[in-house]
Amino acid sequence: MSASIKVPFIDLKQRYEEEKEELLACVERVVSQGHFVLTQEVNEFEEQAAKYVGIKHIIGLNSGTDALMMALWANGIGKGDEVITTPVSFVATTGSIVHVGATPVYVDVRDDQNIDPAKIEAAITSRTKAIMPVHWIGRIADMDALMSIAKRHNLLVIEDAAQTMGAYYNGKHGGSVGHAAAFSAHPLKNLNALGDGGFMGTNDDDVARKVRLYRTHGLESRDSCVLYGVNSRLDSLNAEVLKFRLQRLKSVVDRRRHNVALYTKLIKQGPIMIPAEKPQEHNSYVMFITQADNRDKLKDYLAEHGIESLVYYGTALHLHKAAAKLGYKKGDFPVAERQCDRVLALPHHQHLNEEQIAYVAEKVNKFYGG
Repeated sequence: MSASIKVPFIDLKQRYEEEKEELLACVERVVSQGHFVLTQEVNEFEEQAAKYVGIKHIIGLNSGTDALMMALWANGIGKGDEVITTPVSFVATTGSIVHVGATPVYVDVRDDQNIDPAKIEAAITSRTKAIMPVHWIGRIADMDALMSIAKRHNLLVIEDAAQTMGAYYNGKHGGSVGHAAAFSAHPLKNLNALGDGGFMGTNDDDVARKVRLYRTHGLESRDSCVLYGVNSRLDSLNAEVLKFRLQRLKSVVDRRRHNVALYTKLIKQGPIMIPAEKPQEHNSYVMFITQADNRDKLKDYLAEHGIESLVYYGTALHLHKAAAKLGYKKGDFPVAERQCDRVLALPHHQHLNEEQIAYVAEKVNKFYGG
């Protein structure tokens, strides 16, 4: 391939063109009714999403971050408690723990960037109340091992399932195994809203009741406040859009999986590594993250050839300025830190064609002398 090909990282404009007729119909249905808050559209999305995930309750909220915080709060986790989690994630994972008054305790990750169960028990103290795995990129963490540890030590498991819609582990959908789970519907997720959005899932009736109250100021009725909550409601328009897009989710995931499989076939691994999908996994690939030597130079080289890529993310959570008070230092989690120096997300969205995928693979191979 000699001619330069443009390969964009984000496909939101293409998604709109593909879905334009149905999306405008969603807007018309909701706006014409003149009701926008906690309407039937929200109820219907919650019911359909709960069935899809295989869980009893889904509660629509305004973000995956709020879903994490409410999952912790409703399960009684707060000041003085510790929550074991991973240093490889978006900052909201740690932020949610801090915001409920608890302390995040990190353990290192495996080669696939998910939390390493073998490191967890050494981090458990008398204050530990929960484990919060992050299903990074839509690859489910080792939930069998995590649930076994949690059972032995009487701990909760709160799944950060922000990137999980359409992902499975041993046939079970992500977010359906732990005591609660938080999902994001941010525009860059596989199941995406028209702005911020999220939802929390649980099989626990009492946890679901608390979150439903908390998301709407703690109002049991219009004139009866039973606890002081917040305003964190999934709006009706986004609920209607998510209902529509939930029907298309399998197609989105399948197309992304196809692109990742093609990359895996074409890219010569060695200085660049693509974590393998294990037999028990069915990854949703919200992101396609490689681990590459000379990452920054590779990124610049790809940009010179019209290929957008993204460092996702370049700093482990324990090394952010906001985490200084937690007392961690560089070198505490060497696997995570090395990965953060090497991670590079390549474009893989469902609107790419095979020619574009092959072009990216060709340039990656050429960079490494292939």
